[in-house]
Amino acid sequence: MEKKNMDQQPDNYYLNKAEPNKSCLLALRSIILKQDTNITETKKWGMPCFCYKKKMFCYLWTDKKIDKPYLLMVEGKYLDHPQLEEGDRTRMKIFRVNPNEDLPIKAIINILQKALDLYKKGTIKIKE
Repeated sequence: MEKKNMDQQPDNYYLNKAEPNKSCLLALRSIILKQDTNITETKKWGMPCFCYKKKMFCYLWTDKKIDKPYLLMVEGKYLDHPQLEEGDRTRMKIFRVNPNEDLPIKAIINILQKALDLYKKGTIKIKE
């Protein structure tokens, strides 16, 4: 019974968002989950967190200042992509998304796959 509640928690995050952010975040969620069967969703620090084999992989969040969604890549420092922003972070990078435009699906998948490769190839250690 407790697991069922955990599965519902992330959904509430999305359902409580206003459009167009709600649809944008749900589409991003779907894209992330389709990348690998070992990706699972949970909630950390009040935001949807996606893990690869129980290791934090990426998050979805909304920038409070400009009210636009972004994808936060946990191991962003290893990723080189022109649309990833480091800002003042040392480890993570973000990919901003405009909810009023079509999602740049190729770029999103490219970033997610590069990140997955870090875990699959052992750059990022996973406890098996």
